[in-house]
Amino acid sequence: MPTELREAYLFSQLDESQLERVRKMSTEIQLQDNEALFEVGDEARRFFLVQEGQIKLSRLSMNGNEKVIEVVTAGYTFAEALMFSDKPSYPVRASAIGKTRLTAVDSRGFLDLLRESTDTCFRVMGDMSMRLRRMVKEIDDLTLQSATGRVAGYLCGKSMLKGQTRVAFDLATPKGVLASRLSVKPETFSRILHNFTDQGLVKVKGGHIEILNVDGLRKHAESSGVCGQQIGPES
Repeated sequence: MPTELREAYLFSQLDESQLERVRKMSTEIQLQDNEALFEVGDEARRFFLVQEGQIKLSRLSMNGNEKVIEVVTAGYTFAEALMFSDKPSYPVRASAIGKTRLTAVDSRGFLDLLRESTDTCFRVMGDMSMRLRRMVKEIDDLTLQSATGRVAGYLCGKSMLKGQTRVAFDLATPKGVLASRLSVKPETFSRILHNFTDQGLVKVKGGHIEILNVDGLRKHAESSGVCGQQIGPES
C-alpha cells in the first residue's frame, strides 16, 4: 500500500495547508531493481520517503566489498538530516531492492516550512536522536559481539516484534543484503541459519523462516550481549 504523507512520522504533525506545500515541493520517483537513486558524494538537494519497495543504503570498503548501512522500507524517510548541512552531499549510495517508488522532497523548501512548525522541528530532532542511539548500539554489537549472536539477536527481534513465541515470516530483504547489514559474510549467515536449524531453533525454506524455539535463540543472543537487534526499519 502506498504511504500517505500524513502517515509518515516526519509529516504527521503538519496541518493540511502545510502538507499541501510539501506535496507541491515533492516529486515521485520510480526505480527498478538495483537502480541507483544517488551515489556517494552527489549533492543532497532532496530527502526521500519510501512509498513502496525498499532502498538499500551502502558504501564500498577499501577492498571493494559492499557494506549495507541500512535498508529503508515503505513508510520511512531517509537523508533528511542532510538538509541542516551547509554543503550537503550524500555519504552513501542508495539503490532499489526490487521495484521501488519514492517521494522526493526539496530540502530547502522543507527547511522553510520547519521554521514555521516547532512540533515538526522537534520530531526531526527526536528521529535523528533515536537513529544515533541505534547506531551507537550497533557499533557495540558489531565490535563486541559474535556473528552468531548478531543473527540470533535479529531473529529474536522478529519474535519480539510480533509478540509471539512461534513466528513465521518471509525475508523482505535478500539474504546477501541482510547478511551485509549484520556484518557477516553471506556464507557465514547461511551457515549460522543451518546450525540453528540443526539445533531445532528455526526452520528455513528459501526466504521463509519459522522460529521454533525463541528461548533457545535468546540464549545465543544474550550470551553475546545482544537480543532484539534492530537493523533499521525493516526489522
